[in-house]
Amino acid sequence: MCLRHRDRLLIIPVVLCALLVAPVPSAVANDAPAPPTGIAVTRLYEDVAKATEQYERGKRAADRQRAVADRLQERLAQERQRRGTIHDAVGAAAREQYRTGGSLAFVGRLLLVDDPDALLRGFRIAAQAEQAVSRLLDRARKAERELGAAEEKATAAWHDLAVRHARLAAVKRGIESKLEAAQWELQAQADRSAAAGKCAGAVRPEKPAPPAGPEWVAPVEHYALSAGFDSVGALWAHRHTGQDFALGIGALVRSVGAGRVVSVSCGGGFGMQVVVAHSDGYYTQYAHLASVAVDQGEQVRTGQWIGQAGTTGNSTGPHLHFEARLTPYIGSGVDPVVWLRERGVVL
Repeated sequence: MCLRHRDRLLIIPVVLCALLVAPVPSAVANDAPAPPTGIAVTRLYEDVAKATEQYERGKRAADRQRAVADRLQERLAQERQRRGTIHDAVGAAAREQYRTGGSLAFVGRLLLVDDPDALLRGFRIAAQAEQAVSRLLDRARKAERELGAAEEKATAAWHDLAVRHARLAAVKRGIESKLEAAQWELQAQADRSAAAGKCAGAVRPEKPAPPAGPEWVAPVEHYALSAGFDSVGALWAHRHTGQDFALGIGALVRSVGAGRVVSVSCGGGFGMQVVVAHSDGYYTQYAHLASVAVDQGEQVRTGQWIGQAGTTGNSTGPHLHFEARLTPYIGSGVDPVVWLRERGVVL
């Protein structure tokens, strides 16, 4: 939207068109069978990410549009003040003309002046000045009208964005609530499997694994490091044998490198876990899972999804317990942070 203001264009950025016309995400009912809980959790993670992105984009757009409206309001106030100054100047000139007698005073001066041409030139200049002031006043009125219309449109645009932002926030909260319920349902299923000492079987995630790239990767994409290798505390009988990654229930876990799944098991202190053997003779363990996506004996490639994070076994909260070992068995672990760093992966 462009409005001509004096001798230049006033440009109002259009930052909301796509956001105002884009549909707000919502659940669509259908008759398709419900997916396994692990897959449902993965889908909801993706839905939350999309809703959050739209929410943040809408917030930024609303903030920018509000700033536009605030600037226009400030300029409108300045324009009104400027117009008031011009009014005062014109009023003073009119009062002076009335005080000196207006056109009759001009005739009297013309009769009495020694140099009528000089007087005529003076009054001609005064008339031109009055016309210039009048034109300036007209332009000020026009600029005020244009700025006022622009402010109204910008304020209306901001209001529309604010309403949409509130709707997006409600949708986001709804998806997050569904995700939380699905996460704990997934964990309940995993706890039952762990208690029985028998895994429910591989549940393959729909999300494709990252494309082929480095030979080694971190076991998860998004994380916060928590308990480290060789930590001591009341939670462990001796010392902590791996590196913990704080994650939400159902977050996807991947194999750090190519190899073969040597064990998939449930029960015990590690709960649901996967152990992978790598070609360099080392093994990696992924423990406290909520579901597994591989079978024993399966060949896996770097970055392949092998399970979902959880809190099975001896765990105080959702996280991935990751180990690098010399053998498939506990007690042969090395510092996994150093081990990964030696392979080009810095956590």
